Formats: sequence, C-alpha cells, structure tokens
Amino acid sequence: MISKDNIIHLIDERIQELGNNLYVVELSISAKNVIRVEIDKLEGNVSVDECVSISRNIEHNLDRDNEDFELHVSSAGLDKPFRHINQYKKNIGRMIQVKSIEEGKMEGRLSTVDDKGIKLIRSEKKRIEGRKKKEVVEEEFQFDFDQIKETKIVVSFK
Repeated sequence: MISKDNIIHLIDERIQELGNNLYVVELSISAKNVIRVEIDKLEGNVSVDECVSISRNIEHNLDRDNEDFELHVSSAGLDKPFRHINQYKKNIGRMIQVKSIEEGKMEGRLSTVDDKGIKLIRSEKKRIEGRKKKEVVEEEFQFDFDQIKETKIVVSFK
C-alpha cells in the first residue's frame, strides 16, 4: 500500500518549489492504489501546468515496479462543495449556497470568514411598513462550521 504520508511529502515538496499559494483540498488513496489529489490556490485559478508539475513529482518518486498505481491530480471544481477553510477565504464577496443543519438551504454573499465560521449577507425585496413599494433589505446570517453541511459557489451566467 502506498503511504499517504509519502504522497503528502511529495506534494508539499513541489508546492514549496512552485511557491504560489497552492494547497491540498483533498487527498485519497483507495485500496487499489488509485491516488486522487485535488488542489486549489488562495488567489486565482490552478493552472494545468501546476497540476502536471505536482503529478510528475509524485509519479517520478514512486516505483511502479514495486507498486502499480493510478494517479489523478486536478483543481477543485466549481461544482464541488467547499472542503477547506481557504476555499471560503478565496471566495469572500461571491454568491454561495449554504446548506446548514438548522436553516436548510440559503443563498447569499459571503462577507467574512474566521476560524469559527462564516457570515452570509442575503438581500431580498420586502415590503416595509408604511411604504408602497418593496425595498431591498439585507440580512446577515452567522454560520459556525459545525452547523454547515455543505457550501457551494452559485454559478451565474448573467
């Protein structure tokens, strides 16, 4: 069985060489030696070259004669839920959808992130007493990370 610690070491080694704020979102090794690595970046998007660089560092330092393996290195996709606090930090100001234990699904703009959780600002039109037209009202919601089941970016083509 391929050592997870060895794979982490090889990934960290290349990330340090590249020096561009990459981090591992998820790493898994199956019983059949299928290695899946998902990476992301604090600012900007992960390039194909960065994925290839990490993939090559892993591949060149593992012995296929000793243990055969399948390797997949990719960026964290837009359609996948957040799995790392840095993904929240990277997306401050963007529209997200949060599925929480207590509130259910809620969409809004991610306003702040700290070690405990996030703040979400939801805007909606509401009728205010004494006024004829509905007005946009902003409400702020606080979610602790242990209350969040899933968070995804809201993809909009407007």
